[in-house]
Amino acid sequence: MGFRSLCLIGITLSVLQVGCVHRRMTVVSDPPEALVRVDGQDIGYTPASIDFTYYGTREVQLLKDGYETQTQLVNIPAPWYQRFPLDFFSDNFLGTHTTDQRQYFFRLQPRRTDQAADVIERGRALRSEAMHGQ
Repeated sequence: MGFRSLCLIGITLSVLQVGCVHRRMTVVSDPPEALVRVDGQDIGYTPASIDFTYYGTREVQLLKDGYETQTQLVNIPAPWYQRFPLDFFSDNFLGTHTTDQRQYFFRLQPRRTDQAADVIERGRALRSEAMHGQ
């Protein structure tokens, strides 16, 4: 085998060893089975997972009957191997598949029913004042 053949084989093998980074974020809540919205899109009930392409800030919202709706901005920072210029090599020439799994935990607070009762009572009082001309 000549030098050209060896170079061609080496280039072919290096191209075949393509790397890949799989990015996945999981949202867990206490209590479970809360509806999860990421950037306004429903993704399911906790524990819920979603694949993502880009790092950065996401708006995560959790909704569950009987609990306060919780909205938070979650920052997903890029790991060192996904920062420029290393990201090109880790995405294309790493030779293995890498999983970047992130998990975020939210504790939901029970909805305070006393506030709703106070609002109703205040509304009744205002209606009563309006009817009596006070």
